[in-house]
Amino acid sequence: MASSFDVVFLGGGMGGYVGAIRAAQLGLTTAVVEEDKLGGTCLHRGCIPTKALLQSAFVLDQARQGARLGVRVSGIELDYAQVGKNRDQVVSQLHRGVEFLMKKHHIEVVRGRGRLDGPRQVRVGGGQSGDVLVEAGAVVIATGSRPKQVPGAEPDGRAVLTSDHALALDHVPASAIVLGAGAVGVEFASFWRSCGAEVTVVEMLDRLVPLEDRAIGVELGKHFEARGIHCLVGARLDLGSIRRDEGGVSVTVAHGGEEERISAEVLLVAIGRSPNTEGIGLETTTVELERGFIRAGADLRTAQDGVYAIGDVIGGFLLAHKGSHEGIIAAEVIAGRHPHPLDPLLIPRTTYCTPQIASLGLSEEEARQAGHEVSVGVFPLTANGRSIIWGERGFCKIVAGADGTVLGVHMIGAEVTELIYAAALGGLLEATPFEMGRAIAPHPTVSEILMEAALAASGEAIHI
Repeated sequence: MASSFDVVFLGGGMGGYVGAIRAAQLGLTTAVVEEDKLGGTCLHRGCIPTKALLQSAFVLDQARQGARLGVRVSGIELDYAQVGKNRDQVVSQLHRGVEFLMKKHHIEVVRGRGRLDGPRQVRVGGGQSGDVLVEAGAVVIATGSRPKQVPGAEPDGRAVLTSDHALALDHVPASAIVLGAGAVGVEFASFWRSCGAEVTVVEMLDRLVPLEDRAIGVELGKHFEARGIHCLVGARLDLGSIRRDEGGVSVTVAHGGEEERISAEVLLVAIGRSPNTEGIGLETTTVELERGFIRAGADLRTAQDGVYAIGDVIGGFLLAHKGSHEGIIAAEVIAGRHPHPLDPLLIPRTTYCTPQIASLGLSEEEARQAGHEVSVGVFPLTANGRSIIWGERGFCKIVAGADGTVLGVHMIGAEVTELIYAAALGGLLEATPFEMGRAIAPHPTVSEILMEAALAASGEAIHI
């Protein structure tokens, strides 16, 4: 194994391995240091396995609702062992693909736990590669994040869970309390409910998915309540009240001026993620932290010459595709190119509960707070032919500026996660609401809701 490279990525998750591929494409000798499996949280404990579970839940829900379409299915049952087997097969196939890409691009994978030993050295130990010192012209920190924990709700993997534990369960809990109604919380709440669990969601703020446009959170709450998911918003869970016993867990929740004691088999703590910045040798450099996250500029450089940082460790949206894009930018900067910096307003966000959520840019409230004069176009799925065929409801909302810009796009409904790329491409190309409204959408497709919502921003929607 070589001990010196042009660039070393500390972490082989979605940011690290994608950045490494781009670096190799640009002719840089490249290594990735990884103590676990390549692909990181997204592939093994996040995006991919959770979406595999949610796909099983989707098929289960469709089978139950088939009678509306004249398809009567009897004897519907959930084979959770097969659900888990399919999840693992999907992850395994993609993991093999990442390993292949490392070989294809002649990227050295150093197996073990790495830590900086000064600005341009990484010391690796405790893994298959043995104890080695790797030197680099540049080091890119891509160590990712982990589920956030709070005192009083320490996970035990049995009664109190993180998302990692929830993924590894070998059964569907009979009942669950989900603390936190962000993307992770609502996805597991949706999945467990589809599988038959009794679910209560507890959210401190006044709506579900509080980082999304207010209208999205309100609409999701209606869907969840209709599905039998009990949603306590504007509620506070007393962490000191958590009691664990053989039957599961019980907690006290303050809601609507009253306190309520609720019990369940499991409590899922889904209140965000913490950056993995401890124990990686930052003290041997001049890298700066802010609220635990590494400070990095638009070109991903840190305060230490030769050290870059990407992905969850630098904060912002903790999303796999953001980390991947940052990995590409960092590689191009290191190679002497001048890539465009990442625009946070062009990062799509997707949540795969039922119904799905997809968004881009500013919410209506954020746009107004930023001083924009806005017009809003909303188009309901109940006026879209394809959505009616599917039996789905929801909406597409476009927030437009008075200067003819698209400030934000927000959707809730079936498969809207597949539509948000069109808005992201439009944003990159600086498409106006007029241009989005004049682009021809095929009929009948759900994609028509983007066209109609853009027209609605100027009062010109056709089908409402």
